This record gives sequence, C-alpha cells and structure tokens, in this order.
Amino acid sequence: MAKWFKNLFGKQEEHRVDDVLKLGEKLKNADLDVKFAQLFTHSGGLFNYCANEQEALQVLYKIFASEHLQKSFCPDETLQKFISAIGKAQNWTPELAPNVDSAFLTCEYLIAYDGRIMLSHNNILHYPPSTLPKKIIFMATVSQIVPDLNAAMMKIKRKSNFKNLTSISGKNASLDGLGASENKLFLILLED
Repeated sequence: MAKWFKNLFGKQEEHRVDDVLKLGEKLKNADLDVKFAQLFTHSGGLFNYCANEQEALQVLYKIFASEHLQKSFCPDETLQKFISAIGKAQNWTPELAPNVDSAFLTCEYLIAYDGRIMLSHNNILHYPPSTLPKKIIFMATVSQIVPDLNAAMMKIKRKSNFKNLTSISGKNASLDGLGASENKLFLILLED
C-alpha cells in the first residue's frame, strides 16, 4: 500500500514539475517579471504587483484581514514598519514563536525559470525552513528577479556571507519537509 502511495504522489510531483517546465518553455521569450509571475501563480502562489509602497500597504492589510492573521514572524526591521503602518503594531514578533500563524519575509531572489523564491539565513535567521508557518508573505522588488538558479548563485557568490540557501514556490511545492498542501504563499512585488 505504501509503495502505491509513493508511486501515485511521486508521479503527481513529476507531472507538476513537467507542467512548470513546459509553461516555462512557452514563456522563454517573455520578460522576466511576466515569466516569474506566470510560473509562481501556476504553482499555486498568490502574486500581487504594487507600483509603490502605498499599494503594498493596502495589499498587506487585505492579506492580514482576509487570512485572519493574528501574529506574524517578521525578523526584518523594514517589514516590521510595514506591519505597524497597517495598524498591526502588536501583530509581529522577530522570533519564530509557537503562536505565530504567518511569516512576513524578504527573500534573496525570485527565479523566473521556475517561479521559485530563494531564501537564505538573512531572511529566516537560524530557523530551519520546516519550522516556518504555513502562510508566508514575501515582499520583494522587481530587481530581485533573475533568469535562473545559475544567475542567482552567481550573484550570491559575489556578495558572499550567505548560508542555508533554500527555495520555495507556490502552495503545490514543499519547503524542507512541509507538505505540499500546507503552504500558502503570497508575494508582494514592489516596483523599484
């Protein structure tokens, strides 16, 4: 019975990866931001483009309200100010506590090739990715979009001081042990 489940879910994962790669091939001549957005949403992520910080604040407020978020893990000081600006000053903590129901994070890069978001210890501190809440809101800028993993790794090598790299995409993917149906990812992409 276990082998049957493994075969069934293994095949579903292969089909999902194949679907993303096929869509990526169709979009190979598209602008990087369009390609990333298409592939991120295709894999189940919720994408929000914002022309300025005011729009980003409105989107963040709507996400907090619609998802009934009470406490968010937010280690980034700039993002903490965003949460406070929407009237949720008491709704974040810089530590990953048991009572958090979401995370509001920055990321290193957005990978257009397959719609994945690359994270490092700069974004999630010393916490293992598997301990992150099921609902994660990312804030990134258009300039963080790179064509593929190789481009992201080249940029990381130049900057150095990165460790614990991982990536995530949509709710159909897993993040270091989180089950596929458990993740709900939001991306607020800000024009820079």
